[in-house]
Amino acid sequence: MEESMENVFTGKTVEEAVAEGLKALGITEEQAEITVLEEGKKKLFGSIKAKVQIVKKATDGERAAAFIDGLLKILKIPAFNEIVSDDEKVEIEIKTTNTSAVIGRRGEVLDAIQCIAGAVANIGREEYRRVVVDCEKYRAQREEKLKAVAVAKAAKAVEKKRRVALEPMSPYERRVVHSVLASNEEVTTISEGKEPMRRVVIIPNNEVPFERKERNFSRGGRQFNRDKREGDRGERKFGDRKPGGRQFNRDKREGDRRERGERDNRNSRPPRSSAPRGKKQIFLGTYLGNSGASNKDNNEE
Repeated sequence: MEESMENVFTGKTVEEAVAEGLKALGITEEQAEITVLEEGKKKLFGSIKAKVQIVKKATDGERAAAFIDGLLKILKIPAFNEIVSDDEKVEIEIKTTNTSAVIGRRGEVLDAIQCIAGAVANIGREEYRRVVVDCEKYRAQREEKLKAVAVAKAAKAVEKKRRVALEPMSPYERRVVHSVLASNEEVTTISEGKEPMRRVVIIPNNEVPFERKERNFSRGGRQFNRDKREGDRGERKFGDRKPGGRQFNRDKREGDRRERGERDNRNSRPPRSSAPRGKKQIFLGTYLGNSGASNKDNNEE
């Protein structure tokens, strides 16, 4: 395979070739990727110069931008990005016609892209470098909205003398709220909860501890009406046994049925014999009837 002759520098020694290449590219050795192509050698009839190839390393921002380009292609979102700043922090702006797909609900997709791009930009670094990814100035618009909400909620907390919790936010958005209210002498802010439900809580300096309200037992009060409803339910449950009540009428009907049953038993006729008509029944056993009547019948025979 033929070697590429781009950014190839020569010298009597490798060190001399490297110094010549760094000077020509205007970069430092830390910013360069150096490949030695030929070691310098001395021969009997001359010498062979050292040959090196020097390529400028991709900056943190360039690595992050290249990653974002590849990610957008995988997501099939037509877009390209531009490095706005690559100094103290890396700022990358994404240009696209499908902003909703890149930003997502409340910036969730954009935050995810920013998080991964930051990890890529900080590969091999000892000190973390902040990376901000934006799309169509969404960050600036969101910051202005958060600032307005933070000021309004702080005023409400002072007025009500109660803590006010904001909606869950990303770490970046929470920092915006903390920074906006840092100069407010009437409130302090803290973060509570676990990701992704972590939120900012605004605490007023005039906060009043929560006190449980006394129950209102006066006629027409909430507790009075609640007790009255409980009493009505208890009366319906246990008051049915009073005369005219549901349970009273039920017991009365049961008593009437039992009384009718006993009366019917007393007035009922003895069971009719199952013997056929016209035939005299013969009873076996001792006769216990009137002895006089019995003798009279015997004499007549």
